[in-house]
Amino acid sequence: MKREIAFGVAAMPRKPAVALLLWSVPEALPASLSGLAVAHAVDSGFLADRPAVGLGWLALLLVAAGLGAIGSRQVYRLLGGLVEPFRDLLVRKVVGGALGHAVRGKADDGAIARLTHQVEIVRDTYAGLIVVLRGFLVTVIGVVIGMLSVDPVIVALLLPPFLLGLGAFLATLGMAADRFRRSVRADEQLAVTAGAVLAGTRDIAATGAEEHAAAMTKGPIEAQADAERAIATVAAVRSLCLALGGWVPLVVLLVAGPWLVSRGLTAGAVMGGLTYVLIGLQPVLRNLMTAVGGSGLRYAVTLGRILDAAELPSEPEPRAHAGQGDELAVRGLTFAYGPHAEPVLRDLDLVVPPGDHLAIVGPSGIGKSTLAGLLCGLLRPGEGAVLLGGVPVADLPADQLARGRTLIPQEAYVFAGGVWDNLTYLAPDADPERVAHAITAVGADALVARIGGVGATLVPAELSAGERQQVALVRAYLSPAPVVVLDEATCHLDPVAERRAEEAFAERGGTLIVIAHRVSSALRARRVLVLDGTGAAVGDHRTLQETSPLYRDLLGHWNPDRRLEEV
Repeated sequence: MKREIAFGVAAMPRKPAVALLLWSVPEALPASLSGLAVAHAVDSGFLADRPAVGLGWLALLLVAAGLGAIGSRQVYRLLGGLVEPFRDLLVRKVVGGALGHAVRGKADDGAIARLTHQVEIVRDTYAGLIVVLRGFLVTVIGVVIGMLSVDPVIVALLLPPFLLGLGAFLATLGMAADRFRRSVRADEQLAVTAGAVLAGTRDIAATGAEEHAAAMTKGPIEAQADAERAIATVAAVRSLCLALGGWVPLVVLLVAGPWLVSRGLTAGAVMGGLTYVLIGLQPVLRNLMTAVGGSGLRYAVTLGRILDAAELPSEPEPRAHAGQGDELAVRGLTFAYGPHAEPVLRDLDLVVPPGDHLAIVGPSGIGKSTLAGLLCGLLRPGEGAVLLGGVPVADLPADQLARGRTLIPQEAYVFAGGVWDNLTYLAPDADPERVAHAITAVGADALVARIGGVGATLVPAELSAGERQQVALVRAYLSPAPVVVLDEATCHLDPVAERRAEEAFAERGGTLIVIAHRVSSALRARRVLVLDGTGAAVGDHRTLQETSPLYRDLLGHWNPDRRLEEV
């Protein structure tokens, strides 16, 4: 809890915080003057047969209350300047943590619950805690000053039981925090389970799996209900603490009243002490226990969950893989989109040695792009592993992974800005000669000339899909990554332009993997991987023609000799 409190204090902007403290001074006036005004109104006014004096003291109390109301109004006006920057910081924490885990291949199923629900809980309770804690301090300080002004003996009688009640309440916070943690964890688990069930509502209705879906959510619902019931028992303990700190001082003062009067304490002073208890100490202690014992614990526990989830695991130390170089290996790879979905890839084994040129072919929807995402570390295998240089790509830091492979998807990404920046995005240190060579190699000369050269500004909306692919191809060609994966990255180019680009990458050096949308890409490759949905076959063109019926079907009536001459 200390960490959460420190985080909240550190996130508080200084100027609004100072202004809030200054406006708390007039708000302390009613608490400080209430008992004193009552004591003087009774002793110097009504008991002395001077009602005007008594009314004057009460009028002074009304003036103090008015000044306190002005202070309270300014406090609430300043509250937004403290709370909203804190909320923005939490949102950045949640989003940054989720993205950081995603980059490392770790699913963050609770991120949505934290962003849409837990951040708002923390924001609202943070504002409430600021108001309550500030009000508690202001009131207690004002009451103590007022009691000292009336008679120090009142402080000696009333303050010890008040502090005992407060201390007993603080001692119960550990137990209450554990129960709140259980509640937050149950809430996250219920959100994940319910989200999965709701996402499959149509499938559940179509297959008649309502009972199975209900069984999936039953456990999380019961766990959350148990956690909420455990939180409710904390209220009973809180009531005992309030009785000790809020009501015992009142009883002590009433019991000690005759003795105090016998020592010379006036009736007005006794009434002033009662006023300080009933109007000052008791309400402020009740508010504190309600806020800190409920919203405060929810704040600390929920904020703790947010901060814990935002912490990224330490980057793994680079592991030696001497002799393996840039080899890409797939071992027992199985992947499915969801725990109950049929695997898209099953028990796939593949070795792509450095410098290989591999084409991946298969019917549409068979899993070619999924395999590309797995090879590049964008997806995490359900079973098995993808190794780059002997290291699982899912364990590689983002910067090291970017240096090891480059992926160009079918929908090539270009951004508004300079042509040079778009081309050298993956190789910012490339010199003009190297960039010019890359442009010529992949056949983008005409495009760059039409745009206005490498110094011109590129507007993505003014480029066709094929032109965007050419920009992305130059970018990948300049990349220092030894492994390049083209996921139908030339599908919007004509066959001649496609052949030029693929041959440029083959001559560039390194490993080239092409997700083929034309059979001509397979004919140019050194090896071909054929995916059929149940297994995989790998070999050269002639071998697969003899051994793979699916490959022969994909070739169809294609005439390799004539087509290769054309393209």
